Amino acid sequence: MLEAPPSPAAINRPHFADAPEVSVVMPCLNEADTVGTCVRKAFLALAQAGIDGEVIVADNGSTDESCDIARSLGARVVHVKAKGYGNALMGGIAAARGRYVVMGDADDSYNFLELPKFLPKLREGYDLVQGCRLPRGGGRIEKGAMPFLHRWWGNPAFSFLIRWWFHAPINDVYCGMRGFSRSWYESLNQRCTGMEFATEMVIKSARHAGRIAEVPITLHRDGRKSHPPHLKTFRDGWRTLRFFLMYCPRWLFLEPGKLLVALGILAFVLGAAGATIAGVAFGLNSMVFGSLAILCGTQAILFAIGTKAFGIYAGLMPPDPRIDEFFRHFTLERGAVASTLTFLAGLVLLGIAVNQWRVAGFNGIDHQVTTRWAIGGAMLTAWGFQTLLSSFFISILKLPRR
Repeated sequence: MLEAPPSPAAINRPHFADAPEVSVVMPCLNEADTVGTCVRKAFLALAQAGIDGEVIVADNGSTDESCDIARSLGARVVHVKAKGYGNALMGGIAAARGRYVVMGDADDSYNFLELPKFLPKLREGYDLVQGCRLPRGGGRIEKGAMPFLHRWWGNPAFSFLIRWWFHAPINDVYCGMRGFSRSWYESLNQRCTGMEFATEMVIKSARHAGRIAEVPITLHRDGRKSHPPHLKTFRDGWRTLRFFLMYCPRWLFLEPGKLLVALGILAFVLGAAGATIAGVAFGLNSMVFGSLAILCGTQAILFAIGTKAFGIYAGLMPPDPRIDEFFRHFTLERGAVASTLTFLAGLVLLGIAVNQWRVAGFNGIDHQVTTRWAIGGAMLTAWGFQTLLSSFFISILKLPRR
């Protein structure tokens, strides 16, 4: 870490061509305490490494002196009106002229003197070069630089998930200092305007078979004094998990849903038949629990399909031939017909149960018989109605839009 950042006059900045090799982009929101240090370090790093580059501060509505400080030190300030971490970065990257972009927060937690570490991998042809602050990937965290829950639970857990679910070869998913080629970034069609922007970049890079590398860096204590960090542990942790679930619905929803439906049908059939297996008698309770499993499993399957379809048609993930194949066979009309027939079958069974009650003079009935009809009818009615609404909803997701 640079103890005493040099003055602007002491920095021999490299010559900026019309298209510099590197653009350093820093999102900024009231970072007057630290933005000057970050800009100085970035310029010094470029000069010492002989890198042709520029520094861009993407201001997201600062009300302090952040913009004046950055501009006085030679940075190009880009004003981004739309609020959000992702919006600020998209605005800054859009204004960048470099072949490569290295982004990092302006709170002095990242040492921009380390930015030359990213260039060798980018020049080798890697599309995304992620910084890693965690020891697992060779990084280092200064004492007090990262909250306990972030260091030992949140970050390792989400990094594990992104390796498992998306096969992204990284150990620090939340690291905000990273480099990437401009052409690769433009091909990703980033959509997230909030803190999910950084996670979206990693997931999309993995899903689009991009070349991903990781370089170790050091995380320092946040240098801001005028306000606390923008990150909120539980709120932003939930937002990350929610984003992961949208991108990977198969193993959390589709496969468990299929298992629930299969087990539910088995329990329902055994209960309806009054079967006894290995001394275990199946009856009305088995039918009730089986019905619950069928309905919950169906909802999980429909949620997985809807989530996947939304992600693809919203441009958040690449096309999936399995989804294309599914929609070649499944249409709104076929789904509506099948679900309507199921719904009507349920009403018929409910009608039989009510008729048996009528025949008994609306008094005592044989619950072992009548309740079986009622449970089956209720399950099929709910199943059909649930599937009908989901068929309409999924078809809406497929509507062409700009």
